[in-house]
Amino acid sequence: MSELITAIPTGITAFIATNLDDLVILTLLFSQANATFRRQHIIIGQYLGFCTLVIASLVGFLGGLILPSHWIGLLGLVPISIGLNCLLNPEINFLSDVESEIQLSDSSTFASFLSPQAYSVAAITIANGSDNVGIYMPLFANSTFSELLVIISVFLLLVGVWCYVTYKLTCQKEITNLLTRYGNNFVPFVLIGLGVFIILDSASLTPIALIATCLCLMGLIKIIQIYKFKVQSL
Repeated sequence: MSELITAIPTGITAFIATNLDDLVILTLLFSQANATFRRQHIIIGQYLGFCTLVIASLVGFLGGLILPSHWIGLLGLVPISIGLNCLLNPEINFLSDVESEIQLSDSSTFASFLSPQAYSVAAITIANGSDNVGIYMPLFANSTFSELLVIISVFLLLVGVWCYVTYKLTCQKEITNLLTRYGNNFVPFVLIGLGVFIILDSASLTPIALIATCLCLMGLIKIIQIYKFKVQSL
């Protein structure tokens, strides 16, 4: 029984130590919520991404094979791509589906699971938490099955707490005004910086290779933009 009680502060400590930076990212995401990029997309995406990290850690715990950390680090290209797209196309709101390719109702939770917005948040969560796997694996490996269940339960509870706290932050008038006025301007740079840090920290690409990749992404975004313009003008 004492081991299970000890597992609670262990889970809290491990979560806080590995997810402090998510407070900033979630606050930015909630500040960009609109008609097509909704709060439920952020919450569902955060849970999807975090559960993926936990499952990856469990696979390692059970003795299976997982992707090398530098492969996971390549997911840093996701926030870089989103940031570059926002920077090169300033008329597009952050993570919004401007073409409204899918119609979602406020009550359609299942549809939110299938939305690209939720998947985008999940991808950012996974990329930003690529180092979590390296911490969770030894933590899980040194835990009994009952302790493992307690730790994972604590993790899932704290994900909800993180979402609630960051949402409440955006409800503060001063913070909301600041993020509304300047959010669209610095969000692309935050995402690009986040992706660069993830890739360099995981040694997924060399700085030169990263610069070349970013230039290629910029070119690809521009080509897609030109193609969409030509299609719309037909």
